[in-house]
Amino acid sequence: MDTSLFDQYANTIRNLSAAELAGGGDLDKKMLLASEGALSVCYSPFEFVNPMARVVVVGITPGRQQMVNAIREARRQLDSGADAIKTLISAKQTGAFSGPTRKNLVSVLDAVGIHDWLGVTSSSELFTSAANLIHTTSVLRNPVFVNGKDNYNGKPTIAKTPFLLDQLMNGLGHDVAQLQNAMFVPMGPVAEAGLQLLANKGLIRGERIIAGLPHPSPANSERILYFSGQKLRSALSVKTNPDKLDTAREVARRRISGLR
Repeated sequence: MDTSLFDQYANTIRNLSAAELAGGGDLDKKMLLASEGALSVCYSPFEFVNPMARVVVVGITPGRQQMVNAIREARRQLDSGADAIKTLISAKQTGAFSGPTRKNLVSVLDAVGIHDWLGVTSSSELFTSAANLIHTTSVLRNPVFVNGKDNYNGKPTIAKTPFLLDQLMNGLGHDVAQLQNAMFVPMGPVAEAGLQLLANKGLIRGERIIAGLPHPSPANSERILYFSGQKLRSALSVKTNPDKLDTAREVARRRISGLR
């Protein structure tokens, strides 16, 4: 594993104040990787890749909560004397899809039978006893913010923004070479589009992408509840298209069933 970027930021992480470890103060300034216009990219210790993973869950970009959780865990590991590799593994497992997002992710994965395919009781085990079976990442591996505060949500599009395309290719585009035996599960259309860009460049085979699952963001709660069978069609608001979700769920279930 290449730890050069972590090595560059390790001393900074060791010296973050309590306020910065909570996400405030000068955290963004100290962790800044690159910026262009309204877009900024902050370093977060997410370099670890699990080459034995059978499923790769792909989000858009780590949000602020995931970034803070990962940095805080990296600091804890560094303070305990851990080396770079142990620190990166622990930070990734702690920070990836953490908070309410993780609960929603488990619901979405279980709804399409990922847990049955992998032989576990629930996809929640992928974050505990069965962590060897999963790799979590994002099409933009490091956190991207808009106007210094908002999590990037797909606008401007990656394909039309060279700054973001560089982040995709130098992050996930580099990592996929270590994940040749895994199926990729993008969370939402932005992640799907990012994976498709890599497929178009021959870095991922299209048949290894299981598309159509809703993003597990708490802001997407109604669609997740319906997709996972926790909310009735009759109770949905007009903002949710149940037919589209039904089709996506059944297509994904068939794809995953065929893998067994």
